Amino acid sequence: MSRLAKKPIKLREGTTAKLDGDFVVLKGPQGEVKVEMPRGGVIAVKISGNSVSVEASGKESASSAAIGTAWALIKNAAQGVSEGFVKILEIEGVGYRAALEGKELVLFLGYALPVRIKLPEGVSVKIEKNVLTLAGVDKDLVGRVAAGIRALKKPEPYKGKGIHYKGEVIKRKVGKKAAAAGGAGA
Repeated sequence: MSRLAKKPIKLREGTTAKLDGDFVVLKGPQGEVKVEMPRGGVIAVKISGNSVSVEASGKESASSAAIGTAWALIKNAAQGVSEGFVKILEIEGVGYRAALEGKELVLFLGYALPVRIKLPEGVSVKIEKNVLTLAGVDKDLVGRVAAGIRALKKPEPYKGKGIHYKGEVIKRKVGKKAAAAGGAGA
């Protein structure tokens, strides 16, 4: 059983939670998120005042396996509706750039045609120079969209061109000329 799940989740000011069948609905200043609980009644969610606690409803192994996941999903949703989640991507490379056309992100990544990505509901993008800032209330959705954009042009190891997360360390390789110059003197 998860040790973290034994702690109640404290809700921030202006955030409310309620049960709606198999869903826990969290509302806050940033928006609303529905978290689906495992079916079959293996998890019991209790809401009291400004805290939410997750308990196993039986001694089954399924309930002890799902309790930590349910707790983490509710905690992430509570953080999302109160603060939101942000992922920052940087675009590096000559001629690489991004533009926003309505609800569509257009990326110029050195291909013959620009890559167009329709942004899902709940994710907003802000572009400043070659820095994309993705924001939303659903941690999973923001992460998946950011990973999908990064996968379009992963950073290459020689010059570091491509799309990468802010602060991501790219392992660089030595090029042919540098490797030949270093090996010739030995």
